[in-house]
Amino acid sequence: MKKVKITVVRKARYNDLIEKYENPIEHACDIEEGRVFIANGAKMPDGFCESAWESVSPFVFALAHGAVDFYGGWMKDKRSAMISCNDGFRPVSFLLESTDEDAD
Repeated sequence: MKKVKITVVRKARYNDLIEKYENPIEHACDIEEGRVFIANGAKMPDGFCESAWESVSPFVFALAHGAVDFYGGWMKDKRSAMISCNDGFRPVSFLLESTDEDAD
């Protein structure tokens, strides 16, 4: 099993949807663009959002176990995936990349 690099590529915010539908909450998403996490195999990295992990973990698990070429050529790098979290108000896009480093 390998480690998987998770990079926060983009964080969107839909203020019109937030204003119309969301109850006010503090610290809904503190993650910042450019932040890098390393998943040790299929284990959630420290500080990673649990809700986002639900969205990305199947792909992290697959990459950690050597899967490639998701959806038949979707990604230029066959050992990667671009996955977004499931927050409809503040979606975050993550680039997942398998590494050559063995998981602990």
